[in-house]
Amino acid sequence: MRTSVENLSEDILNVFKAASTPSIATLLYKRGLRTNFVQGVGRLGGDRPNMVGQAFTLRYIPAREDLNQLEVFRDPGHPQRVAVETVPPGHVLVMDCRGDATAASAGGILAKRLEYRGCAGIVTDGGLRDTREISGLSMPAYCAAASAPTNLTKHHAIDLNVPIGCGTAPVFPGDLMVGDADGVIVIPLHLAEEIAAEIQGMEAFEAFVLDEVANGASIIGLYPPNAETRARFEAQSKV
Repeated sequence: MRTSVENLSEDILNVFKAASTPSIATLLYKRGLRTNFVQGVGRLGGDRPNMVGQAFTLRYIPAREDLNQLEVFRDPGHPQRVAVETVPPGHVLVMDCRGDATAASAGGILAKRLEYRGCAGIVTDGGLRDTREISGLSMPAYCAAASAPTNLTKHHAIDLNVPIGCGTAPVFPGDLMVGDADGVIVIPLHLAEEIAAEIQGMEAFEAFVLDEVANGASIIGLYPPNAETRARFEAQSKV
């Protein structure tokens, strides 16, 4: 288990509270990163602010029947329980369930405890149970599906805060997780500050483009911009 990672500043985190995952995906693509979107997960509940927080990871392997009886939850060292009690406030609990959503990776009671402890969100490529209750929490949650069976039927919690895969995306402890209505994307920790510095300008330009399109402009020469479009945008930005 990796015990400590660099903590990002509040200024950087606040930038991503107003950023979109499509914009982040484009900036990662420009840097050669194509697999950082968490595939196959959706947000529970309705519209809500972005989920932004650094990753604290929990890895599951396939369950083995003799090791995964209900009595294992009495063990205070059970990795799932330890994860719930040790994820730092402001971090996101990210769970690797190998893309198997036929059993829950957590449920309403654990999610409520995470909310109380200040967790910034839950992301799992497995299932969640008690989704009605989880949907009503202030803490955002993303999963592959609603799934009633306990995690013990399919998942054996094995390790904390190690590199994992979640929805085909590589996630390292401390990476920045950003979630919106489109889904969740993983920003490698060492790129978070660099992307934060670029994304506000990118999204300001895209807002300009949307206004132009709404007023009847063709996208040819607008998106991507030619020199004339870039000059008009820069002139408007100075006003």
